[in-house]
Amino acid sequence: MFAMAYPSKLTPESILQAALLLLETDGPDALNMRTLAARLGVQASSLYRHYPDRAALLTAIEEHSTLALHGAMTLASERAAAPETRLTAAALAYLSYATAHPHLYALLLAPRPPAAATPGPGKDLWNLVLRLVGEVSGHPDDTPRTVALWAYLHGFALLTLSGQLGLSGDQGGFQIGLEALIRGFGTARNWAET
Repeated sequence: MFAMAYPSKLTPESILQAALLLLETDGPDALNMRTLAARLGVQASSLYRHYPDRAALLTAIEEHSTLALHGAMTLASERAAAPETRLTAAALAYLSYATAHPHLYALLLAPRPPAAATPGPGKDLWNLVLRLVGEVSGHPDDTPRTVALWAYLHGFALLTLSGQLGLSGDQGGFQIGLEALIRGFGTARNWAET
């Protein structure tokens, strides 16, 4: 008797990896359960055993992307010694991630109604940036400066991704603005210590 060959087992991780590739190569409009199933060589109904709908799959992609961004920023910041250098490295990693993964980045910042922060990858990412800013400013829970930095990073990422900076790029503007922000955060530390 001959054994029948079966396709490799479909798992949430294999679906997620295929969805990430589809999203990154073809954009968000291409990401639907039917197209994803075709890429995986299965029936769309097979996907629903692991992800009940597209929204659940998008949530998983968002969590994966948040973890990847957190990892990139953590790795970059851990290579530096001074608080200002750690924050600079993390900010550069943020912009690098956003420009290298524009569709994943856009998903992280998709409009949603305001809600209380809950434990998870998004809160962990926020806490990383809050800690790095607090190390520079001397205020451990420095939400205002963290929001200012996040707004700056997001704005610059959008300018870059939309092509608004033109062919000449930012001409060093990102670094100038980042240094000014971080220098200002350090001034807050000096005021707190006097």
